[in-house]
Amino acid sequence: MAETADELSTPLGQKTERQKRRFRLPFSAMQALAVLLGLLLVAFLSIALFTDNPLGGEPVAQIALRKPATDEKPAQAASSHQAEPAAKAESRPSAASDNKTVTIIDGSSGKRQDVVIGGDGAGKNDSKTDTEAAAPASVMAGIDPRLLEKTRYGMIPVVADGLKPFTVYAAEADRAKAAKMPVVAIVVGGLGVGAAKTVDAIMKLPPAVTLAFTPYGADPTKLAERARAQRHEILLQIPMEPFDYPDNDPGPQTLLTSLPPEQNIDRLYWHLSRFQGYAGIANFMGARFLATDAVMQPIMREAAKRGLGYLDDGSTPRSVASSLAAGQAMPFAKADFAIDAVPTSAEIDRTLIKLETLAKERGLAVGVASALPISIERIAAWIKTLDSRGIMLVPLTTAMLKSKSG
Repeated sequence: MAETADELSTPLGQKTERQKRRFRLPFSAMQALAVLLGLLLVAFLSIALFTDNPLGGEPVAQIALRKPATDEKPAQAASSHQAEPAAKAESRPSAASDNKTVTIIDGSSGKRQDVVIGGDGAGKNDSKTDTEAAAPASVMAGIDPRLLEKTRYGMIPVVADGLKPFTVYAAEADRAKAAKMPVVAIVVGGLGVGAAKTVDAIMKLPPAVTLAFTPYGADPTKLAERARAQRHEILLQIPMEPFDYPDNDPGPQTLLTSLPPEQNIDRLYWHLSRFQGYAGIANFMGARFLATDAVMQPIMREAAKRGLGYLDDGSTPRSVASSLAAGQAMPFAKADFAIDAVPTSAEIDRTLIKLETLAKERGLAVGVASALPISIERIAAWIKTLDSRGIMLVPLTTAMLKSKSG
């Protein structure tokens, strides 16, 4: 009763001394609890700081995978084929990563053009292993299979059964008439890189104009076939080292003075395999290479062995190509003028008059040009006047044969 009275007499909100004692923990128990909580906190922090768990405690689902049995494969074939494109897209580099952008610089005008070269166009520093994967060009229509030799890059020209590519792929011409009157040969080069300008040259210039293709086009076979279908004879331009290389870079697989002969020959084979049906080759740039007898001689010997003619674009007076061609009894011509060195109508017309005058004086003149729209327009207009001036337009091979006989 005393306890009850004591509780009843206690003001509201206050506890009696007995009640306070009833809920008080011993001091030692409180210390133990604090230590325990501290240990738990330290353990939690240790796990958070030092455990490598990138998921950060997020829920994780684990799935057991097992290799399908043989009898399960047909049932899973459809789903596996559906997943395959996505898997390949992730594991395989994009096609763009196989491409290389090079700057093609016109030897006469100095015009620059960026060209994307596919994975089959090996770079100038690529090893043989890299270039072995280059996809060879398919054999063109109208090509004599006897005049082809298989290499690791594809088919390249060869002499067979007494036949030479120079003779078989030369454009038709009245050579008897050409022997009796002044003749002019015009070669339009740098083709194959831009399809539009290449088609313009093929369709707007008469068949007697020879067309020279670089090896870097996306589809050189198709364009070369079209040129031959329009009765143009064609040449292959071989990129060679200029004096300011590599600042001025003709492109992948350029023939270099720093390489041994066998490596330059290997690069030559790569170029020769890009398409077929050409009667000869020509330099693409290459002032340094053309002036170096030790590196130029094996190239000329190889081209002569394969029954090809050679055009020197006349860009360097130090070229040794003429003497080397004579030593190989190789059909040869050297350009007298770069028609569009200054690509204006007035300068092109003036150069064409010089070409005409030289033909009348010497009996033969050779001009080279690029496929600029203004060049094609002025050359086509000038050609229409040649008959009235007593000059004959001939394919380059006819000019080479006339030069050799003269």
